[in-house]
Amino acid sequence: MNRNLWLLAGAQGLFLTNNVVFIAINGLVGLSLAPLGWMATLPVMGYVVGGALSTALVARTQARLGRQVSFQIGLLVALASALLCAWAVTERQFWWLVLATVVAGYYSANGQLYRFAAAELCPPTFREKAVSLVMAGGLIGAVLGPNLASRTRGLTEVPFAGAYLALAVVALLSMLLMAGIRFPAVPPRQASDDPGRPLSEIVRQPVFIVAAAGAALGYGVMNLLMAATPLAMQVCGYPFEDAALVLEWHVIGMFAPGFFTGHLIQRFGALRIMGVGVLLNALCIVVALSGIELHRFLVALFLLGVGWNFLFTGATTLSLQAWRPAEKDRAQAAINFAVFAVMALSSFASGALVTSQGWQWLNAGSLLPVALTGMALLWLARVQRRTAAARPAP
Repeated sequence: MNRNLWLLAGAQGLFLTNNVVFIAINGLVGLSLAPLGWMATLPVMGYVVGGALSTALVARTQARLGRQVSFQIGLLVALASALLCAWAVTERQFWWLVLATVVAGYYSANGQLYRFAAAELCPPTFREKAVSLVMAGGLIGAVLGPNLASRTRGLTEVPFAGAYLALAVVALLSMLLMAGIRFPAVPPRQASDDPGRPLSEIVRQPVFIVAAAGAALGYGVMNLLMAATPLAMQVCGYPFEDAALVLEWHVIGMFAPGFFTGHLIQRFGALRIMGVGVLLNALCIVVALSGIELHRFLVALFLLGVGWNFLFTGATTLSLQAWRPAEKDRAQAAINFAVFAVMALSSFASGALVTSQGWQWLNAGSLLPVALTGMALLWLARVQRRTAAARPAP
């Protein structure tokens, strides 16, 4: 870990603070303002849709202006959108709140690239650990996010308006951290530079397909269950403080393994670690289906967080095999678009299912994407064995 990586880990932590607060309060605020109950998680969905719509623009900005300028633009958007959210809640403007979260998605599209930037701030032999350790910075969000949401919900006369104002301060702090990071300079473009392969060729590679599927489906299942948790716990009669505690342990599960996931990937390989993530997701669903006691919510969401970490970190390191340096911006944007598209669907489905079908059916439906992820991993392992067998002996 060098100075740049420590600062990037801090920025990752503040990025996750923003995400956790959004997850903790957007569904509840949406439920209080939405014209219909099934619209409650539209502000959560808006954040994800905004991220999906911003991936191509962020990729172009990164390629032309470099990591730091693009990241700082994203943080300016985070600041402005947080202030707009606070105004929308104060004026009870549901659709302005949704619009504000869509705008905030531009920040999310930038923040999702922090993990890829980590691999560029260290020697190639350390990149798995660098990705994992920067993601471990999310522990800041695990502790700060739920507590920030809980302590600032009554800061103003309008519930939760203070939480959005606090996120504006978080954006300013992150801008200070980002200003201290020295990213590799963007090399000047030459007419003779290799533009790399077409994106259509990159995304057809088995390693890219499975990396994108693992990241997208892993994030989708996590988002489906996490976004519904505050609503489900409210229906079950638990106070907001209990939901904040469950989310805190969930996010600890998401990022605490970052201190050793990189070591595990180097030792056992990305596919095996992703497979463990699939098994942990399945175990989470089993626990969630077994009852609605507080400790079951807590254990299930913690297992969901650890499973996500193994899947997402593994998918990120696996994806690094799929592109050349000249192709990275397009390829990373394609993976993030897949992640955001699945998250958008899961965000909408989360509110619709938990308010219409209930917590049990929501969890049962999550078994399908978990099974699909496991099948994708088995398929890539088989492809890799065939390729190794066909390779001529030295």
